[in-house]
Amino acid sequence: MRISKLTTIVFITTLAVAISSCGTAHRFTTLQVGTYNIRNDNRGDSLKGNGWGQRLPIIAQQILFHDLEIFGTQEGKYNQLEQMKAILPGYEYIGAGRDDGIHAGEHSAIFYKTEVFDLLDHGDFWLSPTPDVPSKGWDAALNRICTWGHFRVKETRQELYYMSLHMDHIGIQARMESAKLVVDKIKEICGDKPVVLTGDFNVDQNNPIYNVFTGSGILSDSYEICEIRYALDGTANGFDPNSFTTSRIDHVFVTPGTRVIRYGVLTDTYRTMTPEAQKYENGNFPKEISFQAYQARTPSDHFPLKVIIQLKKQ
Repeated sequence: MRISKLTTIVFITTLAVAISSCGTAHRFTTLQVGTYNIRNDNRGDSLKGNGWGQRLPIIAQQILFHDLEIFGTQEGKYNQLEQMKAILPGYEYIGAGRDDGIHAGEHSAIFYKTEVFDLLDHGDFWLSPTPDVPSKGWDAALNRICTWGHFRVKETRQELYYMSLHMDHIGIQARMESAKLVVDKIKEICGDKPVVLTGDFNVDQNNPIYNVFTGSGILSDSYEICEIRYALDGTANGFDPNSFTTSRIDHVFVTPGTRVIRYGVLTDTYRTMTPEAQKYENGNFPKEISFQAYQARTPSDHFPLKVIIQLKKQ
């Protein structure tokens, strides 16, 4: 029996598509995710040598070097987010201002690489008893917001939800009720899709409010379940590179089935010139090598987190 050339071509094409589809269906999705409280743009920090204009290029270089594919931010004002986007090629962001639901006030924006993700849907809710409108909840000092995005990874077609929040720094009841609200919102919005919850929670790992997340049955702390950990400090530094804390108030939580390959607190610093900076030599190096006494600084008053995760196959 003779097989026509057309039949052969159709068979080979069908087989190739089937193999390709099979490969996509069973391919793991590995992502480099993170969270970064970038500190709001304010005059007080500028007067102390930690102004946004100075920190912006450092933060951008840090993000590009560590190759974060998606990350939550906190405290960024609209001008900051637009300036970050302008010098982060290939990134887009979502998120509303906490004061009016548009641009006013701080954001909990999510940046993502457009070559990696399709954005399917997104939204925001406020950490208050009236989450659908700009509002301040319970005993909170300020409006607080959570931004979420529904994404699809272009290469593997894997879907996930990514969330970024900033809980109140004053109100204890507000933090407790906000935690409960966020867990309920994850169940309401995300269904059975993988979720990555990031942010500045203003709650460390020893606080009972932290247990609202880890005891929910739907979230695990990536710090606790990671395979490789690099965490030589906590996550808050107050712009003091010589400080140390064991407290982790910035977190990346993941849903069951997510493998956490690496977790890191990125304690990068940079240097600025001081008026009395004099050149000097060090006998351990060739004499043509000179040094100057510069001041060490941190890019923000929080350290960012980078976490490498592998999503459960759908």
